[in-house]
Amino acid sequence: MAKLSFLAGFGAGYVLGSKAGRERYEQIRQAYAQAKDDPRLQSLAGMAQARADDALASIRTRMGSEPPR
Repeated sequence: MAKLSFLAGFGAGYVLGSKAGRERYEQIRQAYAQAKDDPRLQSLAGMAQARADDALASIRTRMGSEPPR
């Protein structure tokens, strides 16, 4: 999971800081669009969200507070 986060951050930094021109930007943008629609990536994102939700609920329980309604 850390590797995926690193690659996403690297890609975003490259796109934002790139001086390669519009053509390279469009290639990167298209690759991102294809990747975000990939069912495997969607599954990983769903699992990460579920783990984050569980961790937050656990922390709230330990602190004695209830989630907002």
